[in-house]
Amino acid sequence: MTEDHFDTLAIHAGQEPDPTTGAAVVPIYATSTYVQSAPGEHKGYEYSRTDNPTRTALQTQLAALEGVMEGDDGGCVATSSGLAATSLIGFMLSPGDHLLLSNDAYGGTYRLVAQVLAGHGIEFSTVEMTDLDAVAAAMQSNTKVVWIETPTNPLLKVVDIAAVAAIADASGATVVVDNTFATPYLQQPLELGADMVLHSSTKYLGGHSDTVGGAIVTNDADLHERLRFLQNAAGPVPGPFDCYLVLRGIKTLGVRMDRHCSNAMMIANFLADDPRVERVWYPGLPTDAGYDTAVSQMAAFGGMVSFVPKGGMDAANRIASSTRLFFLAESLGGVESLIEVPAAMTHMSVEGTALEVPEDLIRLSVGIEHIDDLVSDLDLALG
Repeated sequence: MTEDHFDTLAIHAGQEPDPTTGAAVVPIYATSTYVQSAPGEHKGYEYSRTDNPTRTALQTQLAALEGVMEGDDGGCVATSSGLAATSLIGFMLSPGDHLLLSNDAYGGTYRLVAQVLAGHGIEFSTVEMTDLDAVAAAMQSNTKVVWIETPTNPLLKVVDIAAVAAIADASGATVVVDNTFATPYLQQPLELGADMVLHSSTKYLGGHSDTVGGAIVTNDADLHERLRFLQNAAGPVPGPFDCYLVLRGIKTLGVRMDRHCSNAMMIANFLADDPRVERVWYPGLPTDAGYDTAVSQMAAFGGMVSFVPKGGMDAANRIASSTRLFFLAESLGGVESLIEVPAAMTHMSVEGTALEVPEDLIRLSVGIEHIDDLVSDLDLALG
C-alpha cells in the first residue's frame, strides 16, 4: 500500500463518511454532553471540553499533515486560538524553568512570555536564532523549551530547524516550532527534529479569515497526553463550528499555498526592483540571508513579504492606507491580501525590547487574487 500524498491526506485524513447518514462532510457536533449507557460506559465521548467528534476529525487531519498518523505515537491538540496553544505549552513549565525565544517573534508570543509567564516565575531570554553559536551560548542549565519561529514574524528570517534542534537536544530541552507562516504544506518540523509544532489555524490553515483557532502537533506520546490533560484542565477548546471551518479550509490548503507562494514571489521581485523601496525581506529572493536554509527545509517560500519604502514612517503609513485590494488589517493567511505596519499594529507589545521592529516596516500577506491586480495596487500606493 502506497502512502497518500499531502493533498490527498488534506481531504481524507479523519474525514470518513458519517456512519449514521453517510454524509461525506464531517458533521458539526453541536453538543456539550453525550449519553452514557451506564455510569462510565460511553462511546468515547463524555463532555465536549474533553473531546468532540468534529474536533477529533480536525486533530486527525492536522496530525497526518505533520506526519503523525493514527496509530503512531503522539497526535494533535486543537485549541481555541494560536495563543491558547502557546499558553498550553507555557503551562508545561514550572517556576525557575527557562524558555529561549527568537529575537524576532510574533508580538503576541513575546507578550505572553514576558508579561504573563514571567510573572509566574518562568525565566526567558531572546537570541538571534539564525546564529547557531549564539543559540548554543544562550542555552542554560534550566532551559526547558527552545521556541523557534521560521520564517519569523515580521522579518521573515529563516531558522535552521535541524541545527537548532540538535543544540537543544544536547541540553535536554524541548523544541517547539511555530509553523504558522510555512504550514505543513511547505515545512515539516517534526521530521527536522522538533518535538512540537504549533499553528495559529486562524491563518493559512483556515485560510478564509472567518475563524480563530490553534493547534499543537507532536510525535511524542507523553507530550501529547500531557497537552491533552492541560487542555481539559484549563479549557482552551475550539467550538465545533470553528473546527468545521478549519477542516474545510485545510482541504484546499495545497492549492491555495501554491498561489500564495507564486504571488508572493512576484510581489517580492517587483518590490526588490522598485527604486521607491529601500529593502525587501522574502526568503525566496536569492539575495535574502535565509535563502539557502529555506531551500534546504521548505518546499516553497510562503506568502508573506515585508519591505521598507523610501521616505520613512510617513511613507509607510501613507502606503498602507492607500491600497485598494490589500486591506489594511491585522492577521494573515487568508485568500484576500492584507497590508499592515507591524510597529503600530501587531507588534506594538515589543516596542522598546530586543524584538522591536522598524517603525517604517510594512508587512504583506499576499493573497490569491490575480497577480497583475496586486502589483498594480502596490504600484499606485507607492506613489
